[in-house]
Amino acid sequence: RKRGLYGGLIMSASHNPGGPEEDWGIKFNYNSGEPAPEKITNQIYEETKTIDKILTCPDMPDVDLSTLGEVQFGEGFSVEVISAVGDYLELLEEVFDFELLKSFLSRPDFSLVFDALHAVTGAYAEPILVDALGAKKESLKNCVPMEDFGGGHPDPNLTYAKDLVAMMFDKEGKYEFGAASDGDGDRNMILGKNFFITPSDSVAMIAANAQECIPYFKGGLKGVARSMPTSGALDRVAAKLGVPFFETPTGWKYFGNLMDAENCSVCGEE
Repeated sequence: RKRGLYGGLIMSASHNPGGPEEDWGIKFNYNSGEPAPEKITNQIYEETKTIDKILTCPDMPDVDLSTLGEVQFGEGFSVEVISAVGDYLELLEEVFDFELLKSFLSRPDFSLVFDALHAVTGAYAEPILVDALGAKKESLKNCVPMEDFGGGHPDPNLTYAKDLVAMMFDKEGKYEFGAASDGDGDRNMILGKNFFITPSDSVAMIAANAQECIPYFKGGLKGVARSMPTSGALDRVAAKLGVPFFETPTGWKYFGNLMDAENCSVCGEE
């Protein structure tokens, strides 16, 4: 949205084991940042039926992805390396009250731990949690992104994020809040000291407190949505708040349809 682009490609193993011998895939996000809606995925599928050749550029030089800036190739093509972390942080600062969060994280009676499972959110953890919000660097675990996720399985649940679970359920544990995220950062697990919050409940909690606690939603919610397998906690929140509620098939593209129609502000799936 910020750059006015038609869309973007995400190369990811999602929440599955990754690497040369494991999973890898491509996702396409549309111009609002949401996963491509059905009208786009259906069109892409139809285009695949007509492909009769693949063009390549074997002589194109490599681009140094560690250096920000634009590299020009000929007259009509360039590659720009950007800081996705910087753009994301800028957006977060529009959505949340960073000063309030920073003051909360500085309280002596609160401590957090975040486990990126060696996935993409590890690159965001230090700039956001440490540099912008003031958390301690030792609060970050497994935050160096690796192509194969360090040999692990980046699905943030009680089985695959067992080290985080052990820290949060330790009788002498020092952390009040714990979190982990998956390979491409669109799934999470939230824990408190000696308790676990299911994703079904976390989306309901966000919706219930959004208008009061999140500046971006101070004008109220347009509606809320969940996937069919997700528990009914969000249904009850919608009824209590008096906002429209939608149930969708599994898949974020269905939420994208609702958001494009301006019918949904908060959504989530199992």
